[in-house]
Amino acid sequence: MRFNFAKALMSASSAYNPFIPLREVCLSMRSVFGAFRVAIKMLLMWNSKIVIDGGGNTVVSASVLEVRNLIVLRAGSVLGSNANLGLYGQGLLKLTGHGDTIRGQRLSLSLFYNITVGPGSLIQAPLDDDASRSVVTKSLCESQTCPIDLITPPDDCHVNYTLSFSLQICRVEDLLVNGIIKGSIIHIHRARTIIIDTDGLITASELGCNGGVGKGNYSKGAGSGAGHGGRGGSVGTQGPNQSYGNIIGGGMIVMGSIQWPLLRLNLYGSLMVDGQSFDKASVNRNASLIGGLGGGSGGTVLLFLQELMLAEKSSLSVRGGNGSPLGGGGGGGGRVHFHWYKIDTGDEYVPVASISGSINSSGGAGENGGLFGEEGTVTGKKCPKGLYGTFCKECPLGTFKDVDGSDESLCIPCSLDLLPNRANFIHVRGGVSQPSCPYKCISEKYRMPNCYTPLEELVYTFGGPWPFALILSVLLVLLALLLSTMKIKLVGSGKCYGASSVEHQSHHHFPHLLSLSEVRGTRAEESQSHVYRMYFMGPNTFREPWHLPYFLPNAIIEIVYEDAFNRFIDGINSVAAYDWWEGSVHSILSVLAYPCAWSWKQWRQRNKIHRLQEYVKSEYDHSCLRSCRSRALYKGMKV
Repeated sequence: MRFNFAKALMSASSAYNPFIPLREVCLSMRSVFGAFRVAIKMLLMWNSKIVIDGGGNTVVSASVLEVRNLIVLRAGSVLGSNANLGLYGQGLLKLTGHGDTIRGQRLSLSLFYNITVGPGSLIQAPLDDDASRSVVTKSLCESQTCPIDLITPPDDCHVNYTLSFSLQICRVEDLLVNGIIKGSIIHIHRARTIIIDTDGLITASELGCNGGVGKGNYSKGAGSGAGHGGRGGSVGTQGPNQSYGNIIGGGMIVMGSIQWPLLRLNLYGSLMVDGQSFDKASVNRNASLIGGLGGGSGGTVLLFLQELMLAEKSSLSVRGGNGSPLGGGGGGGGRVHFHWYKIDTGDEYVPVASISGSINSSGGAGENGGLFGEEGTVTGKKCPKGLYGTFCKECPLGTFKDVDGSDESLCIPCSLDLLPNRANFIHVRGGVSQPSCPYKCISEKYRMPNCYTPLEELVYTFGGPWPFALILSVLLVLLALLLSTMKIKLVGSGKCYGASSVEHQSHHHFPHLLSLSEVRGTRAEESQSHVYRMYFMGPNTFREPWHLPYFLPNAIIEIVYEDAFNRFIDGINSVAAYDWWEGSVHSILSVLAYPCAWSWKQWRQRNKIHRLQEYVKSEYDHSCLRSCRSRALYKGMKV
């Protein structure tokens, strides 16, 4: 059905209760006197107005518009009431753009899955006049406690004039604000996410109390500022006479509740509950200036939520109002409190807030002798161990916190006595909650927990450098005595080796160089069987190894074949020569560690002697000997 008319009037002493499948209202105005209760499937308004005049009727307390599907306001459409108004739906409520307005004395929007407030559009409660505002705020201005129904609201979302709110948004999944939401006491609860876009504004500024607790006094021709979160500036709000009225403080914005916290608040625009400023001076009967009013105090923002994001250039403000130019004191700053629903700790910690915008709780400015209002308060829920501050951040690196609380002084510096010299404190997710702060060695070459090198670990295992040096010295002396004893027993001093000992040594020990005192002499019976002794030439080094000359001595011409003997010399010299890598290793060790180079050289020389003995004894067939018996018994040649 389409209503397309210029003006329609309905008068009702109690209520108007139709069910209309209304789809579109264009270029029209509909006025209802009394209460308005309608249930429709869809409401599309185009440059139209529905105005409800309650007329002070107490029989029917509220107008109710229930839309089962969709409400869209376009082209400056207005839906308003000077009494209580409730809008219920199951779908989308959208104010498209400039001039689209929903307002009432008290206003409740509930059960929509999404409410979108477009650029230039307005949702407001109460109305702009002081009388409408006073109806909502008067009963609360003398109270020093927050209304309990704002902290633990009832389960239903009905319009109830006994509740504290002026504007309620209840059981709405998502709220997107590009326009303005304005009210004295704004309560948004059982919502999931709220996004205030760059041009969006939710405000209760200058819509609070004009008297009651915290009201300033008029003294010496000027008013002092009102106090709330911070004390108002002296010499706020009261004027010299009632003709000037009182300055109004900021109202209240509550998002979420203890049982149903807000999942996420994204603030790109502004959230403001500032006090009113006064820029007019009072005059006496002679029309001379005698002073002015003080500034109104900032209001209250109470947020029950899980996560907060303040984008760059966004603003959350509870600033006090400025005093008048002639001595008025500034209003005190307001209060902001963040009640975090759940703060994870330890490895599960996730920051609850990302703050790039501004939070302003400053007092208002005083003029010409009037003092500035004091700073308001920005507080948060007590933080668990390891976290601190309003937004429960991790304690700074190198500090710990082992008690609950939010004060930064609770983050205590970690003891440096427990920190090794080669270590630094490290970041721990969720903060440090114990005095033993975790640390890490400055390099991978050091080992935890003392950040020692492997050698230092060995040294300090035995009590430190001096005890280790003493123990090592004793061990070296004992080892030297043991080796000396074994050497005496195995080698003997000044004795000759018998044939059996030589054989035993050759089978069970590696050959080694002997001192002159240890060189055994040749026994008489053994020397008689020797025909000729040949000596190796050269110092037996890597550059000049041992070698035998190729000329055939006259003493053995008759017992060897010359050609075969030369081949034997070739084989001996080949075995006696060193490989290139052996000399390279010796050169490298000579540069890096000369004692190791000396040991390497001794080892390779002993190995070479053993190799020559094995070659003559087992590998060479003694074919150069003329005697068949000597060739067969392998007894004709020895090294």
